[in-house]
Amino acid sequence: MKPTTRAARRGLAALAVTAAAVAIPTTALAASGSPAKPAGAARSAVAAVPPRCGTGALTAWLGIPGDAFAGGVNYQLELSNTSNHPCTLFGFPGVSALGPGGHQLGSAAGRDHADPNRLVTMGRGATAHAVLTITDVANFPSSSCGQATATALRVYPPGSTRSLEVPFTFRACGKSGPVYLHIRTTVGGAGIPGFSG
Repeated sequence: MKPTTRAARRGLAALAVTAAAVAIPTTALAASGSPAKPAGAARSAVAAVPPRCGTGALTAWLGIPGDAFAGGVNYQLELSNTSNHPCTLFGFPGVSALGPGGHQLGSAAGRDHADPNRLVTMGRGATAHAVLTITDVANFPSSSCGQATATALRVYPPGSTRSLEVPFTFRACGKSGPVYLHIRTTVGGAGIPGFSG
């Protein structure tokens, strides 16, 4: 065998070994599925969820007129994001009636589970709402209700310990016991009287 042929065979063998060395890691990567995501990708997905809407970021108001039914009225309790950044709401607002001196009248609102809990993300200037039912307190015995005139609603946004006040006059129970207010969970979009709820 000539030296040139032997050298050529050695060169081809070296080339085959090199090709195998390159092909094995490539095949292994392809078999492992999708490439691993950078560590920061998971963190950025979590960071993309805006913070909870604190009381200072919101303005509460009532959609008027209400939708009357036999025994009460449904109102759209609106929560508007008046901050400069997006924020989120999840769950039930806390609601109670206030008398002329700012003291609570009767029991706080009971929870109506007609709507499922969902995370509501609100951009700057956006509004979410919850349906508030005010029962006609004439339906309760005067001895257990103690009818009184409410002048405002105290509203705790979901997850907040600070409240907002919505001026509103209506008949309430002055005594604890009868639950004459009921609130649904917060849902996205402004509530429209006569349409939403």
